[in-house]
Amino acid sequence: MIDLRSDTVTRPTAAMREAMASAEVGDDVYGEDPTINRLESEAAQVFGREAALFVPTGTMGNQIAIRLHTQHGQEVICEARSHVLDWEMAMMAAFAGCQARTVAAERGILTWEHIKPAIGAKIYYRAQTGLVSLENTHNMAGGTVTPLPVLEGVWAGAHEAGLPVHLDGARIFNAAVALGISVKELTSGFDTVMFCLSKGLGAPVGSMLVGSRKAMEEARIYRKALGGGMRQAGILAAAGLIALHEMPKRLHEDHANAQLLAEAVAAHPAKAEIDLDAVQTNIVIFKLHGVGSASGGDAAAFAAGLKQRGVAVSAIGAHAVRFVTHYDVDRAACERAAAIVSEELKAL
Repeated sequence: MIDLRSDTVTRPTAAMREAMASAEVGDDVYGEDPTINRLESEAAQVFGREAALFVPTGTMGNQIAIRLHTQHGQEVICEARSHVLDWEMAMMAAFAGCQARTVAAERGILTWEHIKPAIGAKIYYRAQTGLVSLENTHNMAGGTVTPLPVLEGVWAGAHEAGLPVHLDGARIFNAAVALGISVKELTSGFDTVMFCLSKGLGAPVGSMLVGSRKAMEEARIYRKALGGGMRQAGILAAAGLIALHEMPKRLHEDHANAQLLAEAVAAHPAKAEIDLDAVQTNIVIFKLHGVGSASGGDAAAFAAGLKQRGVAVSAIGAHAVRFVTHYDVDRAACERAAAIVSEELKAL
């Protein structure tokens, strides 16, 4: 099976498995796991921050950050298709006691011009804005990248307005590779950043939250409250260290493979609609035509047909399909997948 459903399906590399088997461990709740401590220290250094915290999932990292920056009854400004809104089980409300103030933006790229009008007026009978949360790359916009000048405008505007800014950087290394700059530079103006080790970087488990030392001390409390206080977690951190330092070097391969798949879809404009300019990293999203025809533009049926031929993809709506490239699917596999996709589109 050529699995293009998500980059979360990656399996640990041989080097990761070896490192996990020999990892030096301790009790992380007591702060005594040396491999966890090393991963947190080195992640903070990579991002130019004072401290970092290892968390089991990206969702936990994002929700801890939202809790850190807000008070109950406040609003969080985020893009209308953002992960913190659609895929984190309403924890913004359940855990932080906040509601989302959503703003739709082309390709998921929020600018300060989008954000400023959404900030709550400073009157006592209107919910106040507590946080601005961005996502880079933007998953459901197709892995699109928010460029540094846009981010700099948001940082300046938000900080002038007295608002903290959090980044859901699940795939921030993909964004940095696409732009040709470091993650440190690309995230320098955020108050907190979450990034995943377990997506394109290939680790089996884990994400990181980075920020000030004070913020991470408080974050550790919220991690424990959410059940994220793990014990001999150095087994996971050992793989995370390889993910952090080695795996970003190969992300350009995933981006090239995504382009290959996107071009295969674009070759059939009568059957599918795709914005090639929006395919900037390792995610490809396109919409099937044919609503009202025999196929009905049915994304679930299209995905099922591909699965029967050995290609797993995601239907992300009635008519939309998503491919995600990653370490476990090499160029040859993507070429086979592209040929199969092309044949299935022709058959619609």
